[in-house]
Amino acid sequence: MKKILVPLDFSETSENAFVYAVELAKLFKAELVLLHTFDLPIVDSQAMPLNYATLYDTIELTNLDHFKEELPKLRAIAEAHKAEHIVMNHIMMDGELVYNIKKVIKQEKADFVVMGTKGASGWLDSFIGTNTSSVISDVSVPVLSVPSEAKFTKIETIAFTTRFRQKDIKALEDVVKMAKKLKAKVKCLYVQTPSSDVTDETVKRWESHFEDEDNIQFFVLPSEHVKTTIEDFLVNQEVDMLSMLTYKRNFFVELFTTTTTQKLSQSLKTPILALHE
Repeated sequence: MKKILVPLDFSETSENAFVYAVELAKLFKAELVLLHTFDLPIVDSQAMPLNYATLYDTIELTNLDHFKEELPKLRAIAEAHKAEHIVMNHIMMDGELVYNIKKVIKQEKADFVVMGTKGASGWLDSFIGTNTSSVISDVSVPVLSVPSEAKFTKIETIAFTTRFRQKDIKALEDVVKMAKKLKAKVKCLYVQTPSSDVTDETVKRWESHFEDEDNIQFFVLPSEHVKTTIEDFLVNQEVDMLSMLTYKRNFFVELFTTTTTQKLSQSLKTPILALHE
């Protein structure tokens, strides 16, 4: 982890995610790339015969001034977390959020994204549905999504959900490697439904593969309700971060947009690290 991209809209939600980014940058000795995007209006020339260049320049300058005003606040947050030494690069772009995230990842060679999310309203509306799939699936690097309710504490327990597919092994190896840096433990969870085809031999083979790692535990929990079981696991095991592969993106969306139970409300406080197949 050398460069962490942090999309910011200067809300409390994005500033909360910035705290996580600062702590990770401090630990991994990484740089931060702060991205602020804004939309230029689509103007009907017949309804509003203005000088388009002047209009766009005014909007851009307004956003630039706002950006400059907010930077000292971000610096103060970094200083409060004893991270004033971290290199921060600032980028302001007009256009669609997800497109700009992809563009900056490529341009800056960012290898990690930390972004805030806020349930079914607010900033999440800008990339809900198909755009969420783009952020999680199409972006080429891991994405740590931090709910507005999450408050940073030392990351001591990382959960990893698996279906014991072969492709999960590399992702779990990456999580274990990250956990070592964080001095955290990894709890690998498989929810075994009545239709599950995972054998005891498969589970034992995985345990054997990771037998030299002393910071990992495997949990196989029988249940018909996968999502609820994961939510309960997050609470009962006091999980500080949930990691999963992108094929679980539908669950990811539900986790941030469903608020029908108290336990789900609790799980909303857990940052989610989306990895890639």
